[in-house]
Amino acid sequence: MAFFRNSTVNLLNLHYGVHALALSGGGAFFAAFLLKAGMPAHGVLAAMAAILMGRFVIRPAILPLGRRFGLKPLVIAGTIVTALQYPILAEVQGVGWPLFLLCAVSSVGDTFYWTAYHAYFASLGDAEHRGHQISVREAASALVGIAAPLLTGWALVTLGPRVAFGATCVVLMLSAAPLLWTPNVRVAQEAPQAFKAAVPGMLLFLADGWTAMGYVFVWQIALFVSLKESFTAFGGAMALAAVVGAVSGMALGRFIDAGHGRRAVWLACGVMAATILARAWAYGHPATAILANAAGAVVVALYTPTMMTAVYNLAKRSPCALRFHIAAEGGWDVGGATGCLVAAGLIWAGLPLSAAIAASLLGTTSAFLLLRRAYGARQPGSAVQIT
Repeated sequence: MAFFRNSTVNLLNLHYGVHALALSGGGAFFAAFLLKAGMPAHGVLAAMAAILMGRFVIRPAILPLGRRFGLKPLVIAGTIVTALQYPILAEVQGVGWPLFLLCAVSSVGDTFYWTAYHAYFASLGDAEHRGHQISVREAASALVGIAAPLLTGWALVTLGPRVAFGATCVVLMLSAAPLLWTPNVRVAQEAPQAFKAAVPGMLLFLADGWTAMGYVFVWQIALFVSLKESFTAFGGAMALAAVVGAVSGMALGRFIDAGHGRRAVWLACGVMAATILARAWAYGHPATAILANAAGAVVVALYTPTMMTAVYNLAKRSPCALRFHIAAEGGWDVGGATGCLVAAGLIWAGLPLSAAIAASLLGTTSAFLLLRRAYGARQPGSAVQIT
């Protein structure tokens, strides 16, 4: 299996697997815990929008740090700061200073981590094996996500949020360990036309951020409400979805790498749209909601390799992967924040959560059109400076 021969990508996927262990545990309960802490659904979405808007404001600061230190230190620093948000989350009891501090720390950690990580993976991965490498990453994430939500749900009920989210913090910090053996990637001091080259990625992530509004953020609230706000039942639903994801995990990567990207777009976006509609319909019905949540694991197996293969290869072909992802992630922030504010407005106006979930179809439709264009053109790759 040639796609396993890149030892650096293997280490990156090991890091991502441990990172996913934490995110599928404490991270999956982020919105549900805020709701349980006394915030209304539209307030939770407003807090999510605030985090994303904070990320957008902070993001330009990454470039001078990247030029000075390279990408690897930024990924490690982002991992550590991201971990620190979870002990703060445990202290939130409605609107107050812990919530404001949580939004600030989440904005900083997520900005540094995701921007640098995506640029790092794009630079060190192999364009010809990109679909396989992403599929391995997502399959590993699904596998470790089976036990994590069950344990976190149990811990929240029996040990309390400080222990549950404290464990998430520790696991996230440990996920930085494999990065100690990966190379650094230098960032060019100047990269003419870099941000212009990032426009396709920015538009893709803008659409993806809007999709995530209903498909992820609103759905987590809707699922938790449908399950009578039970942490244990919510964790069980997430674990079932992880089982489905582990089984279907590597299905599409081989298909994309074989040159069938445009057909993969039809499949991935079609399944995404169908799942969004199923989730909108399932709101308020526990058994149906659990099935609709499990279907999301198939979406991850299909949609994530399709989206990220296009984005990572665009980034690697661009004059600078970091500048590309600063712009692209900024697009995701705008799409996600705008979507969350629209969803919050719909819910505040009295519409059901299902309406906000269905609104994310606008993002899926846009992503479909943009991905078809991205897979329609083949361009030569470019070298990357590794130290």
